[in-house]
Amino acid sequence: MLYLALGGALLALYLWAFGAKPLLKGRDWRIGTGAAALAAFTAAAFVGVRGEWPITIVLVVVGLYFAGVTRKAPAARPPPQGRMSAEEARRILGVGEGASRAEIQAAYTRLMRAVHPDKGGTSGLAAQLNAARDRLLSK
Repeated sequence: MLYLALGGALLALYLWAFGAKPLLKGRDWRIGTGAAALAAFTAAAFVGVRGEWPITIVLVVVGLYFAGVTRKAPAARPPPQGRMSAEEARRILGVGEGASRAEIQAAYTRLMRAVHPDKGGTSGLAAQLNAARDRLLSK
């Protein structure tokens, strides 16, 4: 328990000294949280065998938190605005050169239903569809 308190104090000192900048970024953060989850579960098993149940419960909760954070995909960056050509936008939506606004919107709706993040798609795909629709409808 002393080591846990000492580690927390060192982390607080680091964050105070360096202005709470992120320790790890992107994929490194996911690897770090996965390692932290594994360490918390291992410590929980060790402490649980010794019969210290309150500490075991806390460590299991901390491990579950880190495991949940590890599974979350990093937020996708939207594609840069103004760089998508009209041809690329038509190819993404699967519409022809003479497509009307209704055809563009129908293609967007059909594809968005398939790739929406709530339906198992990714934020990146949804952002590409949004950018393609906006590019074609802004003419």
